[in-house]
Amino acid sequence: MELFHGSNVVVDQPKIITDGYYKDFGYGFYCTNLEKQAKRWALVKQHGHVVNVYDYLENKSLNIRVFDEMTDEWLDFVVACRQGIKHDYDMVEGPMADDTIWNYVDDFTRGEISRTAFWELVKFKYPTHQIVFCSEKALKQLHFKRSYSL
Repeated sequence: MELFHGSNVVVDQPKIITDGYYKDFGYGFYCTNLEKQAKRWALVKQHGHVVNVYDYLENKSLNIRVFDEMTDEWLDFVVACRQGIKHDYDMVEGPMADDTIWNYVDDFTRGEISRTAFWELVKFKYPTHQIVFCSEKALKQLHFKRSYSL
């Protein structure tokens, strides 16, 4: 499988990032199978816009959590990760709470909108995808192919 990572630099040796603010699926190295989305990630960076391309070799021994779509379970998982609650998965894959959706997640977390209202607000958003490599064992399955500048 080919995966993409948007950045401001070439990332030929990915590393698990464990600092900064909390992300949808916790700390790790984030990629996507949607090249267009990786381009969007790269374009928000300052001082360069680079898309890195990787081959991912599946490893069935990894502890992987896949969310095929946004569900209540996905929402609860994202809220927990955004609050800094750790999980034990090697990889997590699923839809991304982009900036617009994240605002709704934040409103839901604070109790400002109901779960029903959240689902009404997000149902017409474009498809997104992210896959985060959360362990060194998982990261070994990712192999750099090339990069290109935008």
